[in-house]
Amino acid sequence: MRSFRGDPRSPFLAPRGVATDGQVLVVADTGQNRVFVWHTMPDGETAPADAVLGQPDVTATGRNGGGPAGRGTLHYPSGVWTDGRRLAVADAWNHRVLLWHDLPRATGAPADVVLGQGDGAGARPNRRGVGSAAAADRLYWPYGVCGEGDALWVADTGNRRVLRWNAWPTHDGAPADAVVGQRTLDARDYDLAGTCWPYAARPTPSGGLLVTDVGGFRVLAWDDANLACAGGSPSVIFGQPTLDANLQNRGALRPSAGSLNWCYDAVPTPDGAILIADTGNCRLLGWASMPTESGAEATRLYGQTHFEAIGEVAHPDLVPDGAYWPFALALAGDILCVADTGNHRVLIGAPSDVRVPALASV
Repeated sequence: MRSFRGDPRSPFLAPRGVATDGQVLVVADTGQNRVFVWHTMPDGETAPADAVLGQPDVTATGRNGGGPAGRGTLHYPSGVWTDGRRLAVADAWNHRVLLWHDLPRATGAPADVVLGQGDGAGARPNRRGVGSAAAADRLYWPYGVCGEGDALWVADTGNRRVLRWNAWPTHDGAPADAVVGQRTLDARDYDLAGTCWPYAARPTPSGGLLVTDVGGFRVLAWDDANLACAGGSPSVIFGQPTLDANLQNRGALRPSAGSLNWCYDAVPTPDGAILIADTGNCRLLGWASMPTESGAEATRLYGQTHFEAIGEVAHPDLVPDGAYWPFALALAGDILCVADTGNHRVLIGAPSDVRVPALASV
């Protein structure tokens, strides 16, 4: 994979979100409270951005642009999604999701819709502050967002749930239609049978759903997304053998082909493979197809030389195939983008770069 470090006038600092439709590239430059937009995929190590969101100019980095929250400000943006036309940004520490009906071309462009708050000025957890109850129109630390046709999925992390809007919202504060991980839209219980700390939600091409549940060191997979919304148990669990297990690396001192550690994202490929950002183990894992049993071992690897290896590769110029806390994945056709957060860059390559390792064991 090749390394991309952002705009040469003000490069990335800890980017935690990336999105592409195969041509457009969108990056959440989380550490500097802004989102970069390139309308064509950059081909060098740096490239001037076409638009910067959340700030008045390309070098500004303050929380909410140095002032109060507004329709054009950001505070710790995380997950991003685009289909090349629309844009969604999980504005995590403003406890909201921002939507643009058309991909912005101007720096500082205000969002068209604000979810989780009543208007563009709202920025409190669950609208009313810490300790407030969850509801269909409230958000608390939303870190992940993903579109699916007209539908929108949001990982409402602080409320320990995933929300679905059946149609792309068109007005501020629109309530969600369905919930995954909780019994009702006003619950936020901690339960391993649900979702402990969901960070990303991704629909699969076959109508299923992947939820990356950081708190359980696992990824939950449903064959049917509607079943997930109806409270059904996941079909398969990545990283753990059972639904009630939640140990880092399954309680072992070293990682393995079947364990996860602070995983933050997972994406399905068009041919049925699964890729997971195993962030705490500084690697990407791949399965050639959806497993039939929980805890199945990965067969593909990127970022380490073998499945039991441990190490944060913070010198990518010396170790080009290394990674340091990879957070987010974006896949469009044969283009794979990775937010390699600890190395302050985005990796751009192909799903085939996550391949069978040459060494199988220590």
